[in-house]
Amino acid sequence: MIFDSCIWVGLAAGEIDPEAVTGVAGKTPVFASVISLGELSFGVEASSNPVQRAVRAAYFRKVNARPALTISKHTAAAFGLLAAAVKQSGRSPRPRYNDLWIAAQAIEHNYVLLTVNPDDFSGLPGLRLATVPIIPPATAPRGGEPAPPLPGRASP
Repeated sequence: MIFDSCIWVGLAAGEIDPEAVTGVAGKTPVFASVISLGELSFGVEASSNPVQRAVRAAYFRKVNARPALTISKHTAAAFGLLAAAVKQSGRSPRPRYNDLWIAAQAIEHNYVLLTVNPDDFSGLPGLRLATVPIIPPATAPRGGEPAPPLPGRASP
């Protein structure tokens, strides 16, 4: 299973229940995408709040320690097909490039992609999706609290 970047961000922010993620992933190996690592790194570097930056950096180190899927020629071929499918459906693939790269990795490896944003991936041929809900804001922890443990284990 590969996690969409929003899963990592939601877990770090306390907006996604780790038990719900574990319930979906079960004992399936869980991988990060190098695309998600880039997005999380950007989140660290873009933060001007020192406390928020430290929390993000600590969580990024945890995710970065996990096995990560890289980009290959096969990923690139899958990305091209997905971007073309999006364009042929009348939508622009440009704002969705990172999502399309992650979806291409999931397709290449025949993994399920876990997200909270299934609409971002609608109509992508060959992609298998799973979803988890976002915790309503009234019950989600406030920013600056320690991130929950990362669910799932992946074998390198």
